[in-house]
Amino acid sequence: MREGALLPYQQRWFNDQSIISIWEKSRRVGATYAEASRAVIEASRDKSRGGCDVLYIPTRKEMALEFIASVAFYARAFNQGLEMLGNSLFEDGGDDDILAYTVRFPNSGFKVTALSSAPSNLRGMQGNVIIDEAGHQKSLNDLLKAAVPLTMWGGKIRIIGTHNGVTSEFNQLIGEIRAGRKNYNLHRTTLDDALKEGLYKRICFVTKKKWSLESEQEWRQSLIESAVNQEAAAEEYFCVPNKSGGNAISRVVIEAAMSEDYPVLTLEKGDEFNEWAEHLRFAEVKDWCEQNLLPELKKLDDKCRFAFGEDFGRVCDLTVIAPMRIEKNLHRTVPFLVELRNIPFKQQEQVLFYVVDRLPRLIGGALDAGGNGAYLAETARHKYGSRIQEIKLSNQWYLENMPKLKAAFDDQTITIPASDYVASDLNALQIIDGIIKLPSTKNKSTTGLKRHGDSAIALAMAYFATLQSGGEIDYIDVKTSRFDAIDNAFGDFNFLG
Repeated sequence: MREGALLPYQQRWFNDQSIISIWEKSRRVGATYAEASRAVIEASRDKSRGGCDVLYIPTRKEMALEFIASVAFYARAFNQGLEMLGNSLFEDGGDDDILAYTVRFPNSGFKVTALSSAPSNLRGMQGNVIIDEAGHQKSLNDLLKAAVPLTMWGGKIRIIGTHNGVTSEFNQLIGEIRAGRKNYNLHRTTLDDALKEGLYKRICFVTKKKWSLESEQEWRQSLIESAVNQEAAAEEYFCVPNKSGGNAISRVVIEAAMSEDYPVLTLEKGDEFNEWAEHLRFAEVKDWCEQNLLPELKKLDDKCRFAFGEDFGRVCDLTVIAPMRIEKNLHRTVPFLVELRNIPFKQQEQVLFYVVDRLPRLIGGALDAGGNGAYLAETARHKYGSRIQEIKLSNQWYLENMPKLKAAFDDQTITIPASDYVASDLNALQIIDGIIKLPSTKNKSTTGLKRHGDSAIALAMAYFATLQSGGEIDYIDVKTSRFDAIDNAFGDFNFLG
């Protein structure tokens, strides 16, 4: 592919060699053109170079004609001869039967065919399959049922679509991918993503208009204002399925994952604690750790791997530390949660290190690195190395990782401490603009103190950390317990010496 022929997001799709790929996209960003260029490359190669037939599944005749026209355009651009083989009617079981248009590449003998959307048309065929406007297909699941067996002999499946409601099979499939249940490669391109990578500049070039930032912004705004309503604009241009909203994880599902065997350990101090001498604060917190944390840490199974997550708070919000055990069957268990309210930075570091130093077979951790949390996240990375992830929460992070946490609760493959306010934190997660995240408003604990989903973020961080690649950090002399080894290595803290 000649550099510059496709925009960067189109090029990424063109280069994707996954067996099954899906593209969640805005309207009219050139996905079909990118796919047509790829179809020409695949059908024009001989078999020894990976050539094959390409089968295109639209939802209506006009899309089929547009695709075949794009194939012809790119064939000429790539100096590849082709010939029309005519068309034939495919019965689609309704009033919207469409013609099947076929072009053949004489040098390779392979064809590009635009079929109807009837799943039966794929049976007995072989080649790469393109399913266009997947959100608007009569039955995406039936099409995939017919298409997936084609991958047995080297075929690939490419799924392209704009959203068509939160309950569509297309949106449900994307949810399965983000939850990690489907090993498909997912692309996402909103209108703003496309504009950043040159869409409007390309439109101006093709239509012979002069580009300017002001004209681009006006063009974008006119698209949004021309939509039927805000929900329609969000769905058509920003990959937000219509009628999305409400709690992401139901209270019933959350409580089903809770166990009274695991505690929530809370350390809270008044403002005057911050005025204590540092060695006194250290001694006070050390006593608390040994009385409350050490008994729980001694219960941990040395045969299992561990990770942890942390959400940071100092004055208004809590800091929550969530160790997470990976069972042999890959079930995740949180043996305890630590909540810190109004605790000075240095003592938060003290408690975090007290816990993490004693986690057996540690594979890593993820810490909130936004705002004041950046200090603790950076300090932990310095102490424990590259297995520590410093996370600045963003819509992209939520989009990629929250579905996995939700799936763990839905599938009942996670166990957490039983706590009404932890349940409230998790129940506060909402689907906002198609993304699972916390709203800006705070919820309250049973004691009336404000919370902002703190334990939900810590659990999401911990779950994320369990999915990262990396070996264990664990070397202790066989003659010494890990608790004795830590005490011997660091001794008593002394700020005065």
